[in-house]
Amino acid sequence: MQTSRRLVVLGMLLSSVFLSVASVVGAARASAALSADQANSLATQAYIYAYPLVLMEITRRVSTNVATAGTTRAPMGQLALMRAYPTAAFEDVVSPNADTLYEFAWMDLSKGPMVLSIPAMGDRYALFPMLSGWTDVFISPGKRTTGTGAQTYAITGPGWTGSLPSGVKQVKSPTAMVWMIGRIYCTGSPEDYAAAHKVQDGMKLVPLSAYGKSYTPPAGTVDPTIDAKTAPVKQVAQMDGVKFFALFASLLKNNPPAAADAPMVAKLAQLGIVPGQKLDTSKLDPTVKAAMEAAPKAAYPQMKAYLPKAGKLISGWSVIIGLGEYGTNYLLRGMVALIGLGANLSKDAVYPALAAPLDGSKNNYVMRFPKGMSPPVNAFWSITLYNTRQFFYDNPLNKYTVSARNKVKYNADGSFDVYIQHKSPGAALQENWLPAPADKFTMIMRLYWPKETPPSVLNGTWDPPAAAPAK
Repeated sequence: MQTSRRLVVLGMLLSSVFLSVASVVGAARASAALSADQANSLATQAYIYAYPLVLMEITRRVSTNVATAGTTRAPMGQLALMRAYPTAAFEDVVSPNADTLYEFAWMDLSKGPMVLSIPAMGDRYALFPMLSGWTDVFISPGKRTTGTGAQTYAITGPGWTGSLPSGVKQVKSPTAMVWMIGRIYCTGSPEDYAAAHKVQDGMKLVPLSAYGKSYTPPAGTVDPTIDAKTAPVKQVAQMDGVKFFALFASLLKNNPPAAADAPMVAKLAQLGIVPGQKLDTSKLDPTVKAAMEAAPKAAYPQMKAYLPKAGKLISGWSVIIGLGEYGTNYLLRGMVALIGLGANLSKDAVYPALAAPLDGSKNNYVMRFPKGMSPPVNAFWSITLYNTRQFFYDNPLNKYTVSARNKVKYNADGSFDVYIQHKSPGAALQENWLPAPADKFTMIMRLYWPKETPPSVLNGTWDPPAAAPAK
């Protein structure tokens, strides 16, 4: 009986090995048989699929390549607490906001679970979404979902089993790489900054093994080979195609594709990319290698062109519902990563974005909000202006938004206007002014915790007004 059982186990092991080898051999044969057109098509699809994961990795490297925690960067497993709104010098993340104080944390769950503690926040609006390596939001604690009381979470990686202390809620991440992008609303006054800082100071992030104990986070290791100055989105854009795919293949080990990605995984295999296995670029078929080299040039225009197609085009704004949970819409996921890495779930925030740049050298622009039709939100709204690189426009006022915080001047009929132009519209309208360059620019609206009953951007019963040339 014992011998029979051993033979069965041995047979299963041999079968598993055979299937694994067969899949690799099959992939190699498939890649060798690909025509140039087939290889180019597959490589372009694969690049778009892989882009968010690779951009996340480069962003992680830049954001954690420090010895101690600061306001925007911190070593792995530590909190970076932004104590004031970001300025035009901030380029770690494309399309940053100037409405909330950020709390960043990168986690590597392959080394074990991490425990995040959030203190009671009174009535303050905040949210602490966590993104998988693929940029999907798998949990979004905060005022909308879990309230403002004290809460503690253990974030666990794929396949983790174990017990947790009482009062600690398990959150299962689909990948070992996790990025928390917390946002705490703040009016910007000295008093409110102090109150928001108190919430930040009450946050804790520790390994599960250190939870409930005295813990001093270790110093981070600074790698001098990491480019800490060039924006991650630009670093990826400049990356050699083959190196891009080699990095992507290495990331698949701890950040596995979702079950729904099986058809794409089969396509990856045709290029020689198999989850859990290193991509040996020296053995790539020349046709496949050439396709990988050409993939960035083919993929970027597709991702950029998808913005006006991804949602409804309303008065020049592209309004997309369904961010943060992309399923198999890889083009949407790639496009969002490219123009605004770290997007929230739509129930947390909707981001109407200009479908095409405007030009401040040719026109002044105005947005008119009719009486009673200011953006319908439970939290806050803002309009943020960016240069064509998707970063803040550097201006003498350091003013990057017009938002609910501004004491805008209303018109006689109860409406109000937002003036988007290079020169000031005058002291009386300073609060209504959104400084713009004498050049091309773009804008993103932010509607945090949008209302679900009409008028609502979520169901199409509220539309953003056009940014029209001033008369």
